[in-house]
Amino acid sequence: MKNQLAGAFCLALASSIWGGMYVVSKYVLNVVPPLTLLWLRYIIGFAVLYAILKINGRKKGKKRITKKDWLLLFWIGFVGYFVSIALQFIGTQKADAHTGAIITSASPVFIVIFARFILKEKLTARKIVSLLLASSGVVIVIGWDIHIKTYFWGSLILTGAMITWALLSVYVKVASERMDSLTITAYAILFSLVFTTPFMIREIQKESVSFNSFWVIAGILYLGIVSTAGAFFLWNKGLELMDAGGGSLFMFLQPVVGSFLGWLLLHESLNGHFFLGGALILAAIGISLLAEPVRLTAAQKNLPE
Repeated sequence: MKNQLAGAFCLALASSIWGGMYVVSKYVLNVVPPLTLLWLRYIIGFAVLYAILKINGRKKGKKRITKKDWLLLFWIGFVGYFVSIALQFIGTQKADAHTGAIITSASPVFIVIFARFILKEKLTARKIVSLLLASSGVVIVIGWDIHIKTYFWGSLILTGAMITWALLSVYVKVASERMDSLTITAYAILFSLVFTTPFMIREIQKESVSFNSFWVIAGILYLGIVSTAGAFFLWNKGLELMDAGGGSLFMFLQPVVGSFLGWLLLHESLNGHFFLGGALILAAIGISLLAEPVRLTAAQKNLPE
């Protein structure tokens, strides 16, 4: 139960950070093209994580990474941190923050499906009820007003980002059986940085990049340090401590936090839909957290005395 709560805290914090990320991304993307911004996120994020990794390595002793581990880190870096986040940035640029938030917040559905087949996690009635409750909460909070006709290509690209992020989450759970979360996050980001570099070079040759604003620089630092190094580590750590299906529900906190920050910082209005939808999402997360202890208790009753 202690691990469950620690994992829940990490996942909730990561999702909350990402909840406010779309507005920052949209602002910075006005002057920095998407793959260049992605590259900047990763160079900053990797620098922060690698420094922490080296400090921890000197304290605890460096653990050897096997060839199989490297291949897994390569795959996580490619499908999750390169393909998924690149599609997310490009899709957000071609759509709007609202559409991006609601489409990518649907990834828990695919995480549960992938976890069933890849991790062999049980698709319990409790998980299904939690997923339906949380999905309903998201629709109530931000509506189903997705501008598919206006932002068709952006919506399609964001759907790809959502599915590949689900794959990332499942394979991070696989990797956490052999490596710690800090190692997974740092080296997967390093691989994604390698994948992103040629596209970034090509992009800046065609498009102009401007860093002439304090807020643009602050936005890039926020995306690199907080949304990348911090939130990626927290998400991976949370998945290490919880099962992928149950942990996936915390993705639904993104639109709730985004709406709350819009009210707090941008003076946007909140109506009854926000509180009703938020309550459903929190209820779904609560049901998910209760699932594991109940299964363990039932299993213990069947043990021979």
